[in-house]
Amino acid sequence: MNFFWSPFMVPVAGCLVGAVAIVSGIWFEAQKRMLRSQERMTMLARGVPIEEIERLMGPGEEEKPTPKDPLRSLSNARRTGIVLVSVGLGLVLFFITLYLILQERAILSGAAAALIPLAIGIGFFVDYNLQKRELSRFGLEVGAESSSVGLDR
Repeated sequence: MNFFWSPFMVPVAGCLVGAVAIVSGIWFEAQKRMLRSQERMTMLARGVPIEEIERLMGPGEEEKPTPKDPLRSLSNARRTGIVLVSVGLGLVLFFITLYLILQERAILSGAAAALIPLAIGIGFFVDYNLQKRELSRFGLEVGAESSSVGLDR
């Protein structure tokens, strides 16, 4: 009974909620695909022509994800990097300012935690530059004017 009152219960429960959400989403998609295929098989068994089935239910192929637009992916990486670096720097400045006002050394742990979004944002900038280099390798030059086009989508 002591386990339920331990301080580790909140993060364990949070992880379990996330895991249950992911597993139930995957299970729901699998059930949906199975139901669609069963409906198709039933219609075929009853003699409904394939053209009629496709007209009613769409093509038999599973919904394929649309290919990503490289400029949009590039602008998303840049935008996410800007937001995360800004949040990280803002939090660091906030906690340092709060430390200077209150003179409580424990407050600096908040500034240390703010390094996490800052580091992730820097990672997004690295990804942005790697994507830009890959696109230029394929002959698609990405400048300020062409990468801002992806922001409007």
